[in-house]
Amino acid sequence: MATPQRVAVVGAGPAGFYTSDFLLQAGFEVDLFDALPTPFGLVRAGVAPDHPKIKRVTRAYERTARHPAFRFFGGVQLGTDVQREELLERYHAVVYAFGTSTDNRLGIPGEDRPGSHAATEFVAWYNGHPEHADREFDLSARRAVVIGNGNVAIDVARMLVLDPEEIAPTDTANHAIDALAQARVQEVVVLGRRGPAQAAFTNPELLELGELRRADVIVDPADVELDPHSAAWLASDAADQTHRRNVEILWEYAGREPLGKSHRVSLRFLRSPLEILGDADDAVAGLRVGVNRLEPDGRGGLRAVATGAEETIDCGLVLRSIGYRGVPLPGIPFDERRGLIRNDGGRVIRDDGAPATGEYAVGWIKRGPSGVIGTNKKDAHETVDLIVADRDAGRLGVPEPATCDGDEVAAWLAERVPHLVGWDGWRTIDAHERALGEPHSRPRVKLVRVPEMLEIAHGTPTRG
Repeated sequence: MATPQRVAVVGAGPAGFYTSDFLLQAGFEVDLFDALPTPFGLVRAGVAPDHPKIKRVTRAYERTARHPAFRFFGGVQLGTDVQREELLERYHAVVYAFGTSTDNRLGIPGEDRPGSHAATEFVAWYNGHPEHADREFDLSARRAVVIGNGNVAIDVARMLVLDPEEIAPTDTANHAIDALAQARVQEVVVLGRRGPAQAAFTNPELLELGELRRADVIVDPADVELDPHSAAWLASDAADQTHRRNVEILWEYAGREPLGKSHRVSLRFLRSPLEILGDADDAVAGLRVGVNRLEPDGRGGLRAVATGAEETIDCGLVLRSIGYRGVPLPGIPFDERRGLIRNDGGRVIRDDGAPATGEYAVGWIKRGPSGVIGTNKKDAHETVDLIVADRDAGRLGVPEPATCDGDEVAAWLAERVPHLVGWDGWRTIDAHERALGEPHSRPRVKLVRVPEMLEIAHGTPTRG
């Protein structure tokens, strides 16, 4: 019987786990890597803490991890601890599943003022990501503006106005629970550059705003009036039921009488940020926005066009949520314009336009930050189908990896990363966090610093 071929999957988020599962089903042995000692990617560090049901998807990933041909190696940074070429020397294929970890910028004056941040950083902070746990956000302003019309924008707005009693029983990082409880933000304005019909919210996320304990949702009826282009687009096959339902929900909000709650979330459309204004100390004091109209873009869609009218929104905090970008790593072909690994359906494409033998991409670093968690399952299936096709055609492991023995690879990694965390180490961290949360009726109390994670995982103090 032929020895199974071995694949390295880099990135232990949803895309990495779905890819691992399909590879195991196809007869491969799989080593799943992550830069952190903890798996699950944005399920752990991106999903809003008050959405525990969404996090139950990790149960499927845990089943994958129990497969005898699966191994997890946490705390391994590609490009620092190990190099791309070294993985290709030891695996028949390498799949990049490390996501898009940075944000798009607005490119407007004042964007770097104190009080202006990427929503990605804020989300990572309240979720306890080790790289952001020590960040500080001044939440003393009465009004915050969130720029963007996707689910992350809604999550951020909701977290800013949740009642402390709603946050306390979640797995929000302790430092964020304390800071959000003391926050003085009373209004969050969520801005979209296009209209309500083009908003990227999912229906459940938008509906959830209307159930907030201490915040009214404010929508100006004039903002929900559709221009002729949007009305035609919404009635066409180009729009889906999610867009149509979003408009219905927004009309329902526009017809509500505010209940006089202590906080409010205002949804505004057809506004583009032009400049983040500052006060005498250079901190954020306001946002200058342009008013837009929509015109056909010539490709079946609608684009926002400035009307020349402008407004100023007084605020002391600005969070931009206008999409994610990948970070290029040495030797991996990268599309700078899109912020993704250059690929064709999952096959990595070299600079000369030819497929890179044995290299693949999956998830957001392949297609961009789109869809929900489950979208990655279909995406992973697509990439694994290519890997299987290449295996069956004899295109994997050419030339044969110099060292592909599993024990030798594990020994090499242990030498490179002395504090390597395997699946058992993660389970120890997981049990520790759950035990910390149990007395407080919380799902867990997250460890937010890597040295502490390593001490728990290995059962001994870690130095150096």
